[in-house]
Amino acid sequence: MRDATPKAAPILQLAGVTYCLPDRVLFENRSLDIPAGLTLVRGGEGSGKTRTLLLLAGLSPPVEGTLTLKGVSLSTAHAAYCRQVFRVDPRADTHDAIPVGHFFSSLEVLYPNFSPTDLADLVAGFSLQAQLDKCLYMLSTGTRRKVLLAAALASGAALTLLDEPFAALDRPSVMFLHAVLTDAAHHPHRAFVIADHEAPEGIPLAACIDLA
Repeated sequence: MRDATPKAAPILQLAGVTYCLPDRVLFENRSLDIPAGLTLVRGGEGSGKTRTLLLLAGLSPPVEGTLTLKGVSLSTAHAAYCRQVFRVDPRADTHDAIPVGHFFSSLEVLYPNFSPTDLADLVAGFSLQAQLDKCLYMLSTGTRRKVLLAAALASGAALTLLDEPFAALDRPSVMFLHAVLTDAAHHPHRAFVIADHEAPEGIPLAACIDLA
């Protein structure tokens, strides 16, 4: 007997995408679906993981093809597409002069599904309570990354992009993030895409994009 349960629509669809790095073609006429849950962009150093996240974020458009995020086309509604994406470059200094608490508050305006409850749990889990009045430039690399991870995970964005999320984290934070991503892997309405050299052990993947 056929299962009558309809298959959930993908969060993000790529159709006929050709995307180039300065020295090579990364995707050629590539079509794929990114469903809800956790997707891994896997590759070694210099394989194009970060550039792939820029493509998915709508910040580096393809040469050819279309990206459609929850029915919104990047090519015809760029701003609306980008409003559904959360990506912060952990290496950028854009928010460095802003106190952590103010940075979190600013996200509630930008992301309508931002969850203060989730944020409170993430602040506690990453032990960030003592950092809320400090500007981001005052923080260590690991603590700064924890702030950005908390923001991303609490954003409620349809597409949340995390570049090497475990990098520079202390052991308790690695364990906490592992538990959070395990929960995220079962989220029915959000897609979490992580770029890393391997999959986090024990976390189920909805999809995997392997880079040469």
